[in-house]
Amino acid sequence: MTNYLIRRVIQMIFVILLSAGATFFLFNIAPGGPLSGLQQQQQQLTREDIARIKAQFELDLYLPVRFSRWLIGFPSGPITVGGQELFADIPVGCYLVREEQTTDRNGNTVTRPTGCDDYVYLSEIPELHPAVRSSKGILRGDFGLSTVVRPGRPVLDELLSRLNATLELLVTATLLSLLIGVPIGIYSAVHQYSRFDYFFTTLAFIGSSMPVFFFALLLILVFSVMPVFLQDTMPWIPRLPSGLREAMRGYSIAEWLPRVEAGSLWDRLLHLAMPLMVLTFFNMAGWSRFVRTSMLEVLRQDYVRTARAKGLRENLVIYKHTLRNALIPFVTILVLTIPGIFSGAIITETVFAWPGMGRLYFDALSRSDWPIALAFIFITAVLTVFALLLGDILYTVVDPRIKYK
Repeated sequence: MTNYLIRRVIQMIFVILLSAGATFFLFNIAPGGPLSGLQQQQQQLTREDIARIKAQFELDLYLPVRFSRWLIGFPSGPITVGGQELFADIPVGCYLVREEQTTDRNGNTVTRPTGCDDYVYLSEIPELHPAVRSSKGILRGDFGLSTVVRPGRPVLDELLSRLNATLELLVTATLLSLLIGVPIGIYSAVHQYSRFDYFFTTLAFIGSSMPVFFFALLLILVFSVMPVFLQDTMPWIPRLPSGLREAMRGYSIAEWLPRVEAGSLWDRLLHLAMPLMVLTFFNMAGWSRFVRTSMLEVLRQDYVRTARAKGLRENLVIYKHTLRNALIPFVTILVLTIPGIFSGAIITETVFAWPGMGRLYFDALSRSDWPIALAFIFITAVLTVFALLLGDILYTVVDPRIKYK
């Protein structure tokens, strides 16, 4: 077992490095490049401005050099453009360090950088220090700075700020799917061709084939939009929030219910309801079908017939002899929910404007914030290979016959 784990860890390191290199290369050759998001925000960019931006984000270096610095980091040093050092006192999020002379509110002539949302008057700073750039590399948790979504903010801080919302949604949906989907799959297999089996098999097919965004929009239409039109005739129908994680101010969902305060537990549960229904329904549909198929295959085995012929109770045959073997292939699907929990439900979070990891990744891709997108994919790849290793280890727990040599 020890030798097997050592070999798997070596393979994991190779796969992670290979996936990191392939992802970094594909992102850098994508149409528009890493600067496309910045150029969309700043339409009046001169060649000098673009040169300064490239120097600040090291886009003027060769691709292999950039990849090595992104992967393993580099020592600190001043940022220079055309032999001139950039200043560290320029505010965070300022990518254009072109200066202009202007007059402040007191009538004094000052110099300030252009292209920033918030300006700092350089004449008010007693001493200017050269801007120093350093990185520990992604292998040590330094994913750089966001360029568009949250300009100047460390990518790791932005990921961690979205992680709680994703865990709240995905962990709850995963637990509910397991608690509902697995028992349904077991009961459907044991009572094959019954009315219960036909009903939930049909429901599972609908859940597996229906697009996620369509079902999400359908829930918004039924629980958020229609109650507004029916308010005059049926004011007792409650209306659920259609998006976000919590409200900005208090609101009422129905006349006969108390007012909901923004940020309260009741408010967050109401916002969680529809995204949770979407994810639970689709996960439950897939997992119940998988468990049902696996159970039916095991129930046809000779050792199950032998156990029944010996006179064992049906519950003992089902839960001790059948279920344990039927769940062996299910372990693979279960462990792959680990990277899925981190990455979030991209479509669901986008439709419901849920401020989680999936919504962050969608924003990073649509606005060409490559540091966030690269960090997202790299962490997902690491979690995926570790989840597969965990699945191999769990195989030996579920089935003692499996030995790794």
